[in-house]
Amino acid sequence: MFYSLKKFFFGKPLDPLNPKIRQNIALITLLAWVGLGADPLSSSCYGPEEAYIALGANPELAFFIAIISIVTIFIISFGYNQVIALFPNGGGGYQVASKLLHPFLGLIAGTALIVDYALTIAISIASGTDAVFSFLPLKIAPFKLLVENVSVILLLALNLRGIKEAVQFLLPVFLGFVVTHVVLIIYGVFAHAEGLSVVVPHALETTHKLANSLGWVATIGLILHAYSLGAGTYTGLEAVSNNVQRLAEPRVKTGKRTMLCMAFSLSFMAGGIILLYLLWQVQPKPGMTLNAVVFEAILGPSKIGHLLLLIILLLEAGLLFVAANAGFASGPNVLASMALDNLVPNRFRHLSNRLVVQNGLFFYGFMALGILFLTMGRVSILVVLYSINVFITFSLSLLGISIYWLKHKKRKNWIWHFLLSSFACLITTSILCIVLFYKFKAGAWATLFITALLVFVCIFIRLHYQYVAKELAKLDRLLEQPLDQTSVEYLAPYAINPQLPTAAIFVNNLSVGMHTLLSILRLFPGQFKNFVFLSAGAVDAASFQGEQELEAMQGKVNHQLDYFVKYCRQYQIPAESYSAFGTDTMEQLKELSDIVQNKYPHVIFFATQLIFRHETLVTKFLHNQTPLLLQHYLHLHGRELMIMPMRI
Repeated sequence: MFYSLKKFFFGKPLDPLNPKIRQNIALITLLAWVGLGADPLSSSCYGPEEAYIALGANPELAFFIAIISIVTIFIISFGYNQVIALFPNGGGGYQVASKLLHPFLGLIAGTALIVDYALTIAISIASGTDAVFSFLPLKIAPFKLLVENVSVILLLALNLRGIKEAVQFLLPVFLGFVVTHVVLIIYGVFAHAEGLSVVVPHALETTHKLANSLGWVATIGLILHAYSLGAGTYTGLEAVSNNVQRLAEPRVKTGKRTMLCMAFSLSFMAGGIILLYLLWQVQPKPGMTLNAVVFEAILGPSKIGHLLLLIILLLEAGLLFVAANAGFASGPNVLASMALDNLVPNRFRHLSNRLVVQNGLFFYGFMALGILFLTMGRVSILVVLYSINVFITFSLSLLGISIYWLKHKKRKNWIWHFLLSSFACLITTSILCIVLFYKFKAGAWATLFITALLVFVCIFIRLHYQYVAKELAKLDRLLEQPLDQTSVEYLAPYAINPQLPTAAIFVNNLSVGMHTLLSILRLFPGQFKNFVFLSAGAVDAASFQGEQELEAMQGKVNHQLDYFVKYCRQYQIPAESYSAFGTDTMEQLKELSDIVQNKYPHVIFFATQLIFRHETLVTKFLHNQTPLLLQHYLHLHGRELMIMPMRI
């Protein structure tokens, strides 16, 4: 019953060893544009408005904001095209900063993205819910936070089925938003086409007046201030670089096409909406966004106009929910990349049977729920916290690309790549400094504090894993037994009698496996006549990157098992091995134990558990408890498993 419900809600398990499975779950350009481009596109609902309002009594200057914004979008997009080309296995800003700058700067970029994607989910859900509740009676406003929490849980459940399935489900909302807004912008511009001829003259006239009264420095400062406050427009442009491994082959071309779609759609929306503000001379109205004001003016006061306005605003709200999904699509991949470098718990590199980073999805779901609870879903608070960390990653990534081209001057057209990435880095760093200056005291310090706290947590985790790896390496050198290759290669396998007492050993690395084997020989001399070695290879974020990585993982597991079998053979001990591969190593080991139990009725299973001098909840969380879980399963089925302690 439980399995049927799980299959119904989350889909049937996918086989990671199927060569065609990557093709089946990969995102083509359209789906990648929807799944990853919704975040930046949704910013056109509020980014241009923030910049326009910041100009105060000088809205004519918004023309310059529109031009600068469009140029910025394309410069950042072209800069991230280089990231996609250099890092086709994903990782984005984290990988760029780690590999091209310094691992510590990579850690800063990674933690900044972790916080940013959690805030993306929270602010998108909160903004979308606010938009929906603006059409509903005030008496149900107390239920807004509940609706936000339910929305997060529904998006989490949708993504547990797979990114592609989630994107396909949300596709109609995205396309509805794009089509309606493109039509409205084009119609709104042509309806006031006579105003196009005066937009530029008015902008220049206002600029000269301000320069004469305030000076050029103050005038440029006003424009840059408004430009920086609309910086939310550019958030999400990095999402493709974090998900290149999820794109359809050829990955790099698909990634670049997706970036081009994002750049054109976002620049058209952001620039077009600012142009509508100017042509229709909109003024803020209480309880309405500027988008709602200008669209209401375009559609008119008729009943059909009000109905169309309602549909358009609901599509804007819907797009914000799609944008929240972009956080679920990108965030877990950042965690997986950091887990591969032992900066976060290893469990974040594991895939579910639907081939998604399940633990990462749960992490972001709980983080988003926590943020919404602490802020009570208030967009005014979330806006202050948002759009800071992404510019930290922007700046570090583009700086890394700039340094890369300085070190590769022999490559064709390196100077143009260098100038483009350097200019983009200058822009994003300037925006970061201005945003920090204006938002720091308002609450941006909290975002930086949380990011810094995460950096220290990651450093602690890295140091712990390094200590364990160092100790295991010592044990590898101590316990590794030499093989007499000349005799082993020519010795025929010894015949195994399944009816004799058998020891089945779960192996996950050399020192642990050899410790278990030698302990059995020492504690039970002559007791066991057969030895069976079992190992399960995990198809995780590292091995699922491509066919070569998958084959390398399988080869490593089989080579390790082959070593133990040969070691027993040279001492005339009958031995064999079994291996299995999948996303859930526990399930694979359970299946192997069933196979061995059926063949060897007098088998006793053995495993080794690492014992730390100071055992805490942290060490239990950082390391899997596979031996204990196996013991529970085997004991439940009337089988015996003995755990050998191994002190670290």
